[in-house]
Amino acid sequence: MKTWKKLLRIMRVPRGAEKEHPVAQGVWLTFSLTLLGICVGILALLFASESYPDLANEALFFSYFHKPLILVLNLLPPVLLIWLFYFITGRAWSAFLGSFLPSIGIALVNYYKIRLRSDPLLAVDLRLAAEAGNIVGGYTLDLNWLVWLALGCLLAGTLIAALLIGRKVRGWKPRLLGTAVFLGLTAASVPLLFTRTDVYKRADNPELINPWSDVEVFVSKGCLYPFLYSSRDMFPSPPEGYNEEEAAALLGQYEDADIPEERKVSVLGVMLEAFCDLTDLPLLKDQETVTQVYAPWHALEEQSVSGDLLTNIFAGGTVDTEWGFLTGYSAHDEFRRNTDSYVWYLKEQGYQTFGSHPGYGWFYNRQNVNAWLGFDEYWFTENHYGELVDPVGAIYYSDPLLADELLKQLKARVKEGPCFSFSVSYQNHGPYDSAKTGGTAFLTPAGTGMSEQSCNIFNNYLKGVSYTVEAMTGLAAGLEEMEEPVVLVLFGDHKPWAGNGNSAYAELGSLFDMSTEQGFREYYSTPYIIWANSAAKAVLQNDFTGDGGDFSPCFLMTRVFDLCGWKGPGFMELSRSVRDVTPLLHTQGLYLKEDGITDTLSEEDARVVNGFLGAEYYRENNVDPLERVPQSPS
Repeated sequence: MKTWKKLLRIMRVPRGAEKEHPVAQGVWLTFSLTLLGICVGILALLFASESYPDLANEALFFSYFHKPLILVLNLLPPVLLIWLFYFITGRAWSAFLGSFLPSIGIALVNYYKIRLRSDPLLAVDLRLAAEAGNIVGGYTLDLNWLVWLALGCLLAGTLIAALLIGRKVRGWKPRLLGTAVFLGLTAASVPLLFTRTDVYKRADNPELINPWSDVEVFVSKGCLYPFLYSSRDMFPSPPEGYNEEEAAALLGQYEDADIPEERKVSVLGVMLEAFCDLTDLPLLKDQETVTQVYAPWHALEEQSVSGDLLTNIFAGGTVDTEWGFLTGYSAHDEFRRNTDSYVWYLKEQGYQTFGSHPGYGWFYNRQNVNAWLGFDEYWFTENHYGELVDPVGAIYYSDPLLADELLKQLKARVKEGPCFSFSVSYQNHGPYDSAKTGGTAFLTPAGTGMSEQSCNIFNNYLKGVSYTVEAMTGLAAGLEEMEEPVVLVLFGDHKPWAGNGNSAYAELGSLFDMSTEQGFREYYSTPYIIWANSAAKAVLQNDFTGDGGDFSPCFLMTRVFDLCGWKGPGFMELSRSVRDVTPLLHTQGLYLKEDGITDTLSEEDARVVNGFLGAEYYRENNVDPLERVPQSPS
């Protein structure tokens, strides 16, 4: 005990010692605070390296120390924060907390987000904090050794800072000066270092990862640094080489075309939550219980134009596919105002625009975004479905109700004129229980060789899919009975979650190797169907059957217009020109050519694609859709 007290007296500079040993105090303070900040950064790196179970986690952690640039970019933020908060608060222990809590908070959320949804934490996710809390509430967060280590480091760091580092800064002038200096350094480091594209490229760490995987590229650079780098996407940023005048001129080359009155048919679209065709996966395509679930869907495909969407997302981020369909944008910023879309065009053509989602309107801010995209009316839990189904229960069973409501609504509204109805289902939202099977055991360990946990996940998913297939085929049957012409568009938004770290997929043999087209499709493809009732086939003189091709969600509405014989808005004409070059415009910079998936285009093809990207950015940020649709006097 005496030895311990003596050590404390030696390491902790007592009151008044600053005057007696100012140099020693300054050296000790500088060393100790900086070291604590470095330790926080190293702990965040440990979380990053352990977040993705498909990687060699230990090797990845040590790889950071062989890349000095990555090390500096991840350790600098907590070091800057600890000094900033030291001068703001004047105390070492509060400075440590000011560095530890945000840094490890980001690392912890990123860890669980990747573990649960194979999706890293980006700065733009901070805008969706409420949605994130609601989503995470359904998952199981394992309190493993990393979490306990973090809690131990929090306690130890706070005690060390309180007991072993000198007392608070004295005098308001030194504190004010120090605060200004480190606030300036912190603010300046973001644009000058953390968000620079050239620095990000120099920080490549490709040896242990698949460069085609967004999540693996993210964790290969740590956690804090790629998170800060993603802040450049929080605000509208034009594509590389963007020129506003050139983009406007290109878009101006294409004129809007009206829909002929005699060809106006109603369109009813439904995006199906986490819907995919599991018979596309080799191990399940011959499982009779699985094929029976999808048999009615496959029968409807035979009566339709069908294919696959090649989405940007996996197991989450549903609005990316949704908004791609509604706007035709291959990429977009957060919508915060009226934004030109295909909905606005249809509205201008005299269509009634409405839809449904049996969930909350605040989710993804749909209650505002849908109006900004041109919808006149939208039903949510708050204004319609809350009286029909509990929002929690809607996750498990709401597609039959949704189909019934959509059919009744369309029958009532179509009497007033053509309709564009677009809805988003909520049933089958992940995660799916891995502890037990609630209902039919479509898959068993004995019959598949998979673990019981993975069988439970897919069994519970397939139970929901069986309801979805029954509901949507029933909806088609109801539309067929209508005298009014209707085109039905059904598609999945993304593949479903299937175990932390995609464990259930791995047991199916789906390794999601993004360097191959098969791996890309297994990860990103979802089915779509474009079906028409007999009345619509007669009006449009099209049987609506056959292979529709595979493409990005931004081209789905274009395909619908093609089948209806509509030329559409000028932007859609431009969309067709780029679709002829590549039907895939992926956020990873990937394209689809005759010989497969590629990240390289010829000079001429690149010119066409870049022109389209510039035009869509211009349309999103500069075109006022209210100029398209005459407004009624207020």
